[in-house]
Amino acid sequence: MQRFLSTATIVGLLIATAAAFAITERLKLTKSPITGTHVTKTFSPTCSCARSKAKISVKLRRSDTVDVTVDDAHRRPVRTLVVGDRVSRGRAVFSWDGTTDGGGRAPDGVYLVQIHLDAQHRTILLPNAIALDTTAPEVLEATPNRTQFSPDGDHQADSVTIHYTLSEPAHLLVFFDGRRIVRSHLHKPADAFSWAGRFEGKRLPPGTYTLTLGAVDLAGNTTPVARQAHVRVELRYITLASRRIAGLRAARRFDIGVSTDAKRYSWKLGARRGEARGPDLSLVAPKRPGRYRLTVSERGHSDTAIVVVG
Repeated sequence: MQRFLSTATIVGLLIATAAAFAITERLKLTKSPITGTHVTKTFSPTCSCARSKAKISVKLRRSDTVDVTVDDAHRRPVRTLVVGDRVSRGRAVFSWDGTTDGGGRAPDGVYLVQIHLDAQHRTILLPNAIALDTTAPEVLEATPNRTQFSPDGDHQADSVTIHYTLSEPAHLLVFFDGRRIVRSHLHKPADAFSWAGRFEGKRLPPGTYTLTLGAVDLAGNTTPVARQAHVRVELRYITLASRRIAGLRAARRFDIGVSTDAKRYSWKLGARRGEARGPDLSLVAPKRPGRYRLTVSERGHSDTAIVVVG
């Protein structure tokens, strides 16, 4: 009798296992009632931008009465978006503004969306995680490769390259005179960009300028103005060390400093002209007393000084 019961038990277990296996395989072959899922990956309820809400877009294979809830990472309900709404077959879109059922704002973190289909007795936990992020990116470092440059097209220090590090992956924003001039295509936390001294399509005159750096992250958070980084650079072309040289004796040699990164530049003093190189220009004063204009130029840029011969 005991042997018969043991055999019956084994047979029963085999039948139950086979049935469970059959049900499992059938479920595998059954199409999900939800398809075409698109869920916002990250958003910020405080950004005042297009990413201030998370959108949940799904396609229902059949019309049904649905409940839609947002759960935290521990599967605890945070916000009920829909209760007992009749949703037609096809595309359905729900949105979450980051608040809880209590009316407060949910903390930063990862959330999941659960959809219950009443008629089909199915509850689907969407695998698409939503990251709620309200922390603005910071510019941790912004260092130029040079503080002076001359965009004169001679391939010598024509631009300045600024290497930067952000607190998180984000798009770099660069502002000049209050207007944005750069938005990086990539959202690397560390990278570099170059500036050739142009604004609104025009080359800027010589002077000292300030570039302001911020960032916008994938959730839409932007670096506050008070925490943006500032980089000062000097844009210069060929420049003489003095605007006036007086007390020179006729036909005597004199020197004047020339600031330029060009390998060669042209000079003109009175009726004479020539080419020179280096930071010190050595010339011979005119043979007759008087006032003469000295001009140095390089690739369309020039500077002048008055030379007085006694």
